[in-house]
Amino acid sequence: MTDSKATAGPGPAASPALRRPVLPKAPPAPPLLAAFGALVDWVVVAIGAVMIVLVFSNVVLHIFGKDMAVVTEFAELLMVWVTFLSGACAARRGAQMTITEFIDMLGGKARERADAAVDLVAIGMLVLLFWYGINLVIVGWGNELTVLQIPMSFQYLGMPVGVAAILVWTLYDLWLILQGKTRAQRWPKE
Repeated sequence: MTDSKATAGPGPAASPALRRPVLPKAPPAPPLLAAFGALVDWVVVAIGAVMIVLVFSNVVLHIFGKDMAVVTEFAELLMVWVTFLSGACAARRGAQMTITEFIDMLGGKARERADAAVDLVAIGMLVLLFWYGINLVIVGWGNELTVLQIPMSFQYLGMPVGVAAILVWTLYDLWLILQGKTRAQRWPKE
């Protein structure tokens, strides 16, 4: 007599790749911030999926010698949104591009003070980007995208929305630094 479990073959329990999460792991955060981060992550995934379909459609159209300007213009609009929202996804995970040769030489409290100073400079820059982004949206409201015929501000709006999301995560990081959390505690490897 054979054991049915032994002869059933590999199933989902045998394949860790089938259980791998879709999104990369994010550091722990309060529930509201974690939900906000997950929302931004899934919006980026959705925009990316739509852009893949648009690019594929455009390639197929070009094979047949056709062009749909609406496909290109909509993809351009989404590119602005996905660029800035992806920055928020990176900021949430501490994965934004950084040059740390000098700051890595510091240890202990000096490192945390340097991290706080970098966050303060980043916050200042993000506030400026948000301010100018909002002004760009206001000024661009009267202009329309050529093909989509919607206000150009819908494209520009991706900047202040994405920057605001990045600002949320940068402020949270600064708050954690001020709470005495080390870099390893703020950005655990696993």
